[in-house]
Amino acid sequence: MPDRKNRYHRFVLLGLILLLSIIIFKELHPYLGGFFGAFTLFILLRGLMVRLVEKHNWRKGVSASVIVLGTTIFILIPLTGFGFLAVDTISGISIDPAQIIKSMREFSDIVEERIGITLFTPENLSFVPRAGSSIMQSLVSGLSSMVINGVIAIFLLYFMLVSYQSLENITHEILPFSEKNKRILREETKSIIQANAIGIPVVAITQGILAYIGYLSFGVSNPLVYAVLVACTTIIPVVGTSLVWVPIGISALTQGDIVRGVLLLCYGLLIIGGSDTILRFVLQKRLANIHPLITFFGVIMGLAMFGFWGIIFGPLLISLLLLFFNMYRHDFIPGSTAQPRVTTKEDGKGGILFRKRAAK
Repeated sequence: MPDRKNRYHRFVLLGLILLLSIIIFKELHPYLGGFFGAFTLFILLRGLMVRLVEKHNWRKGVSASVIVLGTTIFILIPLTGFGFLAVDTISGISIDPAQIIKSMREFSDIVEERIGITLFTPENLSFVPRAGSSIMQSLVSGLSSMVINGVIAIFLLYFMLVSYQSLENITHEILPFSEKNKRILREETKSIIQANAIGIPVVAITQGILAYIGYLSFGVSNPLVYAVLVACTTIIPVVGTSLVWVPIGISALTQGDIVRGVLLLCYGLLIIGGSDTILRFVLQKRLANIHPLITFFGVIMGLAMFGFWGIIFGPLLISLLLLFFNMYRHDFIPGSTAQPRVTTKEDGKGGILFRKRAAK
């Protein structure tokens, strides 16, 4: 009887925890980016905090304050400044919907005359006048959310760093896994976050530089403006930087500069677009061997759910789902060849950590 009563109390308590968690999650959903940002920064900076406290004997409060100040100066302020630069750059572009529609119709007439296919009609061009204002509203809203969540992230990061030992102990205590799986979960989470947090800025900066060099060489007006736009669009799934280099190439074609337009499109496809594929492949192989489909669907889901920080936590959530699935197969299905990992990491001896389980 006491065991049944204790079990009842346990389920009631878990139910209350779940209910309150759902309510809090619902109300704080607009600010989840700040929570995830703080968690990302904590994962990246925890090692520095440990060194300052345990090796150099700094006080926790002083160590956390120095790290937070450095993070604000060298990460969040440049990131926010880049966001303002992007919005200012886009808002400074003179967009004449009538001229755009005229150019698209002229290009459509050329295509229709040569191959007999109608690309644009008055009906499917009606979106053009509304597109500019919609894009600007989205950018301004996204930038405001980014600033607010950045402040929340810094605030939370300080307390997470100060309480890093108790935070890790609590997390380790409540996870319902074996010690081995807890270690794997910690390693996988850190690996995936580092891969995205380091890889995305590297890809964005590299593509921006390549775009600037190319547009400067081809005589595109305002090459720096379009290079900034290329860097900003690297995080957009599927289309990405093609949102910038395709209209630039088509614009040259509609103006009758066929050779230059073809060269711009080829440069965008092969150099700007190709560098994205190569860089992501190399970085993911070195930092975390994340399957491209995980990154693809993770970014789509993450941006919709969490905003900017979703480019990191979208792939992480999908990876964790696959990791838990693999753990279940590995631990509870006899004869399963599943390995309790999603990324490939080598141990200190050069072997792969997720070797096949030995036959019993």
